[in-house]
Amino acid sequence: MIKKISLTVCSLLLTFGAFAQQVEFSQYTLDNGLDVILHQDNTAPVVTVAVMYHVGAKDEEEGRSGFAHFFEHLLFEGTENIPRGEWFNIVAANGGRNNANTTQDRTYYYETFPSNNLELGLWMESERMLHPVINQIGVDTQNEVVKEEKRSRIDNAPYGKILYNTGISPYMFEKHPYKNSVIGTMEDLDAAQLDEFKAFFEKYYGPNNATLVVAGDFEEANTKKLIEQYFGPIEAKPEVERVNVKEDPITSTIKATEYDDNIQIPAKLYVYRTPSMKDRDAYVLDMISSILTDGKSSRMYKKMVDENKEALQVLAFPRSQEDYGTYVMGALAMGDTPLEQLGKSIDEEIEKLQNELISEKEYQKLQNKFENRFVNSNSNIQGIASSLATYHTLYGDVDLINEEIDIYRSITREEIREVAKKYLNKNQRLDLDYLPTPEDAK
Repeated sequence: MIKKISLTVCSLLLTFGAFAQQVEFSQYTLDNGLDVILHQDNTAPVVTVAVMYHVGAKDEEEGRSGFAHFFEHLLFEGTENIPRGEWFNIVAANGGRNNANTTQDRTYYYETFPSNNLELGLWMESERMLHPVINQIGVDTQNEVVKEEKRSRIDNAPYGKILYNTGISPYMFEKHPYKNSVIGTMEDLDAAQLDEFKAFFEKYYGPNNATLVVAGDFEEANTKKLIEQYFGPIEAKPEVERVNVKEDPITSTIKATEYDDNIQIPAKLYVYRTPSMKDRDAYVLDMISSILTDGKSSRMYKKMVDENKEALQVLAFPRSQEDYGTYVMGALAMGDTPLEQLGKSIDEEIEKLQNELISEKEYQKLQNKFENRFVNSNSNIQGIASSLATYHTLYGDVDLINEEIDIYRSITREEIREVAKKYLNKNQRLDLDYLPTPEDAK
């Protein structure tokens, strides 16, 4: 209990520390291809050990969706040296916490410990990579866990098909595996054989398809020695062939309707396909999203919620990804407001952005907002570890942890107008009516 309390206190100290300065880091590669990034900060006795594997939902074979997310769960089952079901107990008993998450592009695991347990964190992650136990009882157990997660987060959650893109991506992508959801289908997971799970692990979870980050309170020479000790002996696996699928441009409006058993308030959504997260235009679109829908001072909120009283809420989900992104924007109807009226109001704000420069005052406010977001993203050790892993794995440029803000600073008012003209057009989008399921159809 004392360790847990001290870890929480230390984390708070780190969160409120002065992290606006440059994030210092070093990086190197082991002989087996494991990329290592170290960020040393000795202001509090806390350390995060994280591993990001360059495998996500887009890497799955047709008919076997959900494997990457399934492995997010399965690789906590146990290893040859960690008994089944003991992973979380070991972490908690040593004053730590841990988690994992999966996207279309990567899978990320981390542990945060008091710094005197750094070696434990390295050992556990090396165990996960070297020899996890993948057997039928683990597959069956996690299959039920994933089914329950799908039910709670998507099937039975209000607007779940919007939040998790399952009611959007199939319209936006015809060829690219982004059309499939991260959680996959239960039919695919039920049909998969144990050998297929083992083969998926052998293909993607090698050191040469991973990035190890150690961030926090540690001594560099000893840490490098421990990393070599625990990860050095792991053999590299065959090089992963990356997904390389190009989508045809969307040239005419895609009109669709989705129904949700869990809602009473309909929504109008416009969805646009956007470029890779590495493309400069993706950064501009991030700013555009902020102008239109981010917070009560945003243009659409002020107009549609405050002034016209036609929307209960406005929403936006700019999803940047490695190959393509999507920009979801829309509004929940107030009362009996027709969805067509919501669409008309949204289009008026888009057209204004396409034809008029934002004011200098609004531009400065936007810059301040992104400066603040940048500082907050690096305000604690866990956030820094995640950023370092992400910039290396998906952007191929760890320096972005310090330099990405310069991209936002360099975006001009003219550029915002031109990018809005380039992407936010009626013939390039999904026009989605998101409705409550009719009573007679439930």
